[in-house]
Amino acid sequence: MKKTGVFLAEGFEEIEGLTVVDILRRAGIAVVTISIMGKKEVYGSHNIGVLADTLFEEVDFEEYEGVVLPGGMPGTTNLGSHPGVADVVKSFAENGKLVAAICAAPSVLGQAGVLAGKKAACYPGFENKLDGAQAVYEEVAEDGNIITSRGMGTAIPFGLRLAAYLTTEEKAKELAEAIIYQQG
Repeated sequence: MKKTGVFLAEGFEEIEGLTVVDILRRAGIAVVTISIMGKKEVYGSHNIGVLADTLFEEVDFEEYEGVVLPGGMPGTTNLGSHPGVADVVKSFAENGKLVAAICAAPSVLGQAGVLAGKKAACYPGFENKLDGAQAVYEEVAEDGNIITSRGMGTAIPFGLRLAAYLTTEEKAKELAEAIIYQQG
């Protein structure tokens, strides 16, 4: 079974990272949390410690169908300064694999050069870091294999959009109903 990875960096926004993991696992998707910090214990932006499933250096990305970048500060800065993250993002984008980011993290996609000509959503104030993208102000923006979202308050619709992309619209709708999430 193909996997989807969620990158965890010191200072990631806990709700954005963990909501996605929760929703995708509920949808039956194999999700792996990947620390980029060289150690499995990673602390979020609100000092909540999380034990990642694996380390970046241990991952065979050929086994993955997508990656997700949570925002938060300094998590986004840490993601952007990790050369391996940029390489994976570029490779996945070029090969039609899912590349998703929320809040400030779409700026990492812009920095990696994968947003040119794409619609992208981000946290207000980061639009100028979406290099070449058309900034949109929807909860979730999907443009081909690139899915972006605006912030902590859009984590559930973002997670559901990823679930629909990786499974089916029907599965995501069933999941939304099961978690008592009212869409639209």
